Amino acid sequence: MNHRTTLLAAALLGFAGVSLGAFGAHALKPFLVQAGRFDTFELATRYQFYHALAMLGVGILQLTYPGKKLRHAALFLLLGVLLFSGSLYMLCFFQPGIFGPITPVGGILLITGWVFVFLAVYTRDGQTR
Repeated sequence: MNHRTTLLAAALLGFAGVSLGAFGAHALKPFLVQAGRFDTFELATRYQFYHALAMLGVGILQLTYPGKKLRHAALFLLLGVLLFSGSLYMLCFFQPGIFGPITPVGGILLITGWVFVFLAVYTRDGQTR
């Protein structure tokens, strides 16, 4: 993902995070509380929003540290949010089924994204500083 795509994805994740958070806190709250899933929904929204902000940072860093590592970081962060937060959202409305095992995969992708951020800055994408 180039810096423009990363920034656009971050903006969409942030927009969706705020929208879903507001919808969950108001319109869906009675259902989520009754289902015992309000905390799960809140966690999904929180991680989505944190990583939207992180992707904004990655998009800006891509201007200073061009190279593959930050492109990989952006991609892993995006996929991680989609799987981690997405599976948690699904768990709020459906039986665990396949959604439960997807959540840790999303978490691993998020961690991998952060590792790529570290490596990109530490090595300046190939040149140790």
